[in-house]
Amino acid sequence: MNTDSPSTRSRRHGLARAAVAVVATGGLLLPAAGAVAAQPAAPPANAASSQQQGAFIPLPGASGAEGIAAGKGSTFYAGDLGDGDIYRGDVRKGTADLFIDAPEGRVAVGLKADVRNDLLFVSGGPTGQAYVYDTRTGAPVADVQLATGDAFINDVTLTKDGAWFTNSRSAELYFLPVGPKGALGEVETITLTGPAALVTPGFNLNGITSVDGGDTLIVAHSANQALYTVDPATGASAAITTVALPAVDGILAQGDTVYAVQNRLNQVSRISLSEDRSSGEVEDVITSPLFDVPTTVALFGNTLALANAKFGAVDPDGYEVVTTSAR
Repeated sequence: MNTDSPSTRSRRHGLARAAVAVVATGGLLLPAAGAVAAQPAAPPANAASSQQQGAFIPLPGASGAEGIAAGKGSTFYAGDLGDGDIYRGDVRKGTADLFIDAPEGRVAVGLKADVRNDLLFVSGGPTGQAYVYDTRTGAPVADVQLATGDAFINDVTLTKDGAWFTNSRSAELYFLPVGPKGALGEVETITLTGPAALVTPGFNLNGITSVDGGDTLIVAHSANQALYTVDPATGASAAITTVALPAVDGILAQGDTVYAVQNRLNQVSRISLSEDRSSGEVEDVITSPLFDVPTTVALFGNTLALANAKFGAVDPDGYEVVTTSAR
């Protein structure tokens, strides 16, 4: 629960906006200040295209937005990119409030909620850390150092065994085991091989999700505009043959379907995977007039919820979560 006075919160948000600028310089693919986000790319000839209005859920007092995670029922969690705060909301009610007032020095990038163990996992961007909170109380559970040096811990996914994190500056994944009753194990570093291991001066590994009961990971590579499978046991990667996916960011798998957020294009590509995961066909390109550089996505039945990051906007009028049909 937040106990800061309004003036204190205002000062913190000023610092937070500065922190967002530092994070952006550290590697986020942002348009130039004041630039207008690109229009959605035309879908492949064999793909449908749908535009939905959806709902607009403000994050009161937020200085940025990036990550979103589905919790129990219609509950969602959204992270403040600039200062690491966590908001809790309800997609059915269309409301959200500050839930965790994070300590200074944190940022919140991708996040996922472990509803079985009442834990929230948060990627810490340039800090090289991951943060774990109790979703019942908001209390901190653990601060975990995943990487040191030039790192950007970008996104996280959960399997039955634990949490997997990407690093946009290195060809590595980090696995944090989660045992019975939410007990956390020691971090393991998995070095990637194959095409997903390419590291360029731009932004590399970004979103992450899993299929086949966690036996296969899928990562988004922003610089390559591509998706790759990763064997979690060996780190070996292989290409998923699709059309190019410019500005690919957060991804989410549901069965044989992957939702790939393309942030600066203001769209989500719905991709049907082949049985062997070697290829994917874009069956739908989802857009909404409410999208304003969405970055990550959560699924609630037939509804997608996305965080609007508004990268490149000059003095944006707040931040929000928006919803649209998953089709």
